Amino acid sequence: MRAILDVVLLALDIYVWVIIASAVLSWLIAFNVINMRNDFVRMIYNGVYQLTEPVLAPIRRRLPNMGGLDISPIVLLLLIFLIQRVIGYYIYPYVF
Repeated sequence: MRAILDVVLLALDIYVWVIIASAVLSWLIAFNVINMRNDFVRMIYNGVYQLTEPVLAPIRRRLPNMGGLDISPIVLLLLIFLIQRVIGYYIYPYVF
């Protein structure tokens, strides 16, 4: 059972890095540092978008409109950190 929890924690860690990459990539595109007409950039952006958008879209719908500021990745990161702490403190020690 601990092996399954280790895999879940590892998957959550990887997803945290995907969310951070998505935020940084969106900033780089918004400030025109990288060009979306490049096929490699478009491929990376589409992959990251498809990984994060199914989770971020419901959070965006529930958050109030804040103009151009999108805090949904921050909310998602906080939820992931909460899940990791709950697993680490309350579930993991009591599994044989």
